[in-house]
Amino acid sequence: MIKRILETVATAIKATDSPESEPPDRESALRLATAVLMVEVARADHVFEKSELVRLLELIESHFALSPEHAADLIDSAAESAEDIVHLHDFTQLLHKHLTEREKARVVGLLWQVAYADGRLDKYEDSLVLKISDLLYVSRGRVMRLKHDAEMAASD
Repeated sequence: MIKRILETVATAIKATDSPESEPPDRESALRLATAVLMVEVARADHVFEKSELVRLLELIESHFALSPEHAADLIDSAAESAEDIVHLHDFTQLLHKHLTEREKARVVGLLWQVAYADGRLDKYEDSLVLKISDLLYVSRGRVMRLKHDAEMAASD
């Protein structure tokens, strides 16, 4: 299943390289890819709390300008896809190739916000976000600033 997801995302993103491409396809693929990573971070500590789900819904709604229903559908699709993920490398490399530096940093920022959704940072969440940020080639300094920002927002 993960191979099918990667192919779908890759096809949608690569299609945008041609002049006749449809931006909504790329956007849908990037939404799913980002949501899968967010779900993975939420589950990294092996406890998917209600507060994490609520925060995940809020972040997806606001970041992608989706209705609550569409955000919930995206999370359902992402959670189903995340069940079959074995390696993040292929998935993150796909995003790395097709996102700008700013877009990759925004993804990392979202991941930190998910990690802090329950008010604390678990070592497994921390490790996973750092791993993903490395695979996306986001500078460590920027990653630490994004982490600090998410921590400060969570303590408010």
